[in-house]
Amino acid sequence: MLTKLLEATRPTSGGKAAVLAVLLREGVSVPDGFVVVDGGQPSDAVTAHSFREAVALELEQWGSPMVAVRSSAASEDSADASAAGQYESIIGVRGADDVCQAIATCRKSALAARVGDYWTRTGGPSRRASSIAVLVQPVIEADVSGVMFTPQQCGGPTRIEASWGLGLAVVGGRVTPDTYEVTSNGAIHYAVGSKQTRIDLDHERGGVASSLVAPDKQSARALNDATIAALTEVGGRIAAVLDGPQDIEWSVEDGTVWILQARPITAALPASRVPGSSDQTKALNGTPGSHGQVTAAARIVRSLSDFSSVHRGDIVVCPYTDPAWTPLFTIAAGVVTETGGALSHAAIIAREYGIPAVLGVDNAINQIEDGAQITLNGTAGTVTVL
Repeated sequence: MLTKLLEATRPTSGGKAAVLAVLLREGVSVPDGFVVVDGGQPSDAVTAHSFREAVALELEQWGSPMVAVRSSAASEDSADASAAGQYESIIGVRGADDVCQAIATCRKSALAARVGDYWTRTGGPSRRASSIAVLVQPVIEADVSGVMFTPQQCGGPTRIEASWGLGLAVVGGRVTPDTYEVTSNGAIHYAVGSKQTRIDLDHERGGVASSLVAPDKQSARALNDATIAALTEVGGRIAAVLDGPQDIEWSVEDGTVWILQARPITAALPASRVPGSSDQTKALNGTPGSHGQVTAAARIVRSLSDFSSVHRGDIVVCPYTDPAWTPLFTIAAGVVTETGGALSHAAIIAREYGIPAVLGVDNAINQIEDGAQITLNGTAGTVTVL
């Protein structure tokens, strides 16, 4: 029912766990873990008790920390479809009973409507699994976290997005992160993001909690040159081991770089926008998230309750997107968000769906009227109200 992360393989432990196992064997810093193999959580009471005891023993060996419980489907993290953020992940779980419940929740997420929509759009119904493996690891209490894309072509740059606290703020598009580009000769170019909030473990109530970042840190670099160099070096090692450009989630705790996930880059990134490069005086500027240009009606979406107002071919304008919003991407002609970066889950899904996206357009909802005709250029990172 359980297997050590070090021994994980894709057929029984899924893509996420299998790749991390490869990296562990190569000496990369990956948090320890165990995997509930595909089909490995029992339903009958007697066997369920034994399962709980096995989970409790693993947790006790780690000192009973708060853990991350994450999906590891065989079909996710492939070269042509990432399934970024589509399955459930539960962060900050403590105790065997709650961990077992979180494992069950992750497994049930394979049947979620958004998962079906995703595989229908990207890989067909045959790619959807009714059962998945689940990975359990201690949570790295990160000082800073983010996402790194290793060079997509020979001599290309390494792209890094970073913000304070756990990586949920970056992958979930809750902040506009710092962006760093490291050239092949080691030169670093960067733009500091508006990192107004951070997400950390909630040790009192469990789970995670958001808090405001101190004003002086919101506009301060989250990464120094030494950490950027360390990330770039480990990114190069991982790309070499896995034989191709990689999308890597990472955290830094007390100076140590930890790798939380690695998967192939599934679609090309637009080039970074140079501040002040737009010659369109009326254009709103953001981060280029997904290639393409489209002109259509803007539809303001502040929450799930606004979904019914979106019609096929609209451009969705929203504060941010999370996995529950993925069904909108199947009918939208494009996406504009007020926060987020090009390496967030929303941007990755937009690129896989082939719809243009611009992220991090400050105050977009108040600058664009619902129903207004707008031109969205996801390659240039601009939004123009017509």
